[in-house]
Amino acid sequence: MSKLKIFLILLGYQITWILCVFGEFFYNTYVPGFFFGLFFVLISFYYSINKKKFIFIIILLSIPGYLFDSILVYFEIYNFETSLHFGFLPIWMIILWPSFATLFDEVFTFLTKYKIIAVILSSILGPLTYYSGSPLSIIVINQMYSFVILMASFWILLMLYYLNFLLKFKFD
Repeated sequence: MSKLKIFLILLGYQITWILCVFGEFFYNTYVPGFFFGLFFVLISFYYSINKKKFIFIIILLSIPGYLFDSILVYFEIYNFETSLHFGFLPIWMIILWPSFATLFDEVFTFLTKYKIIAVILSSILGPLTYYSGSPLSIIVINQMYSFVILMASFWILLMLYYLNFLLKFKFD
């Protein structure tokens, strides 16, 4: 894959995340992040090499992520302070998870060579991403100890799931 395509996918996800979080922080709205994220996922699908694989990865990473977040919010490990919720989560989480999952379609495939590093980084960077919303009051962490343990565990399992199952699944 070209370096430009990798850069654009990473950039698209980062812009989606920034618009979701800062849209809430500065303007108390989900609109910019939700609609840019939707545009980003659709464009990513259009340009994906294997559309069946793309959909498969988006669904099989987004659903566990959304459910995990919903469970932790339900048990008040953390809460989101946002303008509009869908179920327990901000409406923009519906598009943020698929936007994040686009990274696994073509960008993160190199991680198969670095499984231990991938698992370690996911256990650190996953929780840190959520925690970064805390100073902005987008997320309120009610039980820090449980938050750290559960988040690190989830992100380790998500990465192992990706590396040991999703990457080995044949789509042709």
